[in-house]
Amino acid sequence: MENQMIRMVVTDLDGTLLNDRQEITGQNLQTLENLGEKNICRVIATGRNLYSAKKILPENVPVDYLVFSTGAGIMDWRSGELIFAEHLKETEVTLAINTLREAGMSFMVHDLVPDNHSFRYFDANCGSSDFQRRCKLYNEFAVPMDPVSDDFSHASQLLAIVPENISLLETIKNKLKNLRVVRTTSPLDGESMWIEIFPSNVSKGHAIEWLCGRLDIEKTGTMGVGNDYNDIDLLDFVHYPFAVANAPFQLKQLYGSCRSNNEGGFSDAVSRVFVQGSSPRP
Repeated sequence: MENQMIRMVVTDLDGTLLNDRQEITGQNLQTLENLGEKNICRVIATGRNLYSAKKILPENVPVDYLVFSTGAGIMDWRSGELIFAEHLKETEVTLAINTLREAGMSFMVHDLVPDNHSFRYFDANCGSSDFQRRCKLYNEFAVPMDPVSDDFSHASQLLAIVPENISLLETIKNKLKNLRVVRTTSPLDGESMWIEIFPSNVSKGHAIEWLCGRLDIEKTGTMGVGNDYNDIDLLDFVHYPFAVANAPFQLKQLYGSCRSNNEGGFSDAVSRVFVQGSSPRP
């Protein structure tokens, strides 16, 4: 590794650092170790909540920080300290709930970070098997919503699950202009569209910008690798952005290319910057 300008390397988790068997390969682990030996900050930025991320990540995985829930929380991985958390205000939660209900959507209202694996849900009976699948997956943490007695004074985020519908996504964005509405592809069925609603300052890109400020790292010293729509803010922020080969066509057109997640895409992207000297932008 020869490029000494890079001080932080950020990677998405599912579909990027993990292969399709949800493993971090030996090659990617070695790349993370090599970066650490160079005193380069290693960050995983995932849409998973903290509970879910910890289930898939080994405790000794060689990283320094975990950005989770698309930037709603940041943890110092080595110390276990939660160093950043954000949430929606009561008026924002109420507006988001009303907007999703008026659209006839099934959705979930998540508790505050770091307990945002727990949620209350509203089932609009719109036939989303992916919605039912997630409720079942988190059965011990999922409670049906009671519009009368439930306290909606706070939430870390809302999540609606629907078949891909770009027109509906744009409608929700227009009605919630003061909030962050993020599209991502379901990690459960790989097809459904998840619409996540956060405070306006929450995204993977904002989280990395905040972390750079905390660590006194310039934007020009960053690189990132991602695979889905919720990585766009991250890839727009970092100086050296890469989309793995299994990413949607739109992302591959916008950012530098590297191999797929099943072919060591993360390690390939790092090699392209540190060894081959790739340009910051495609």
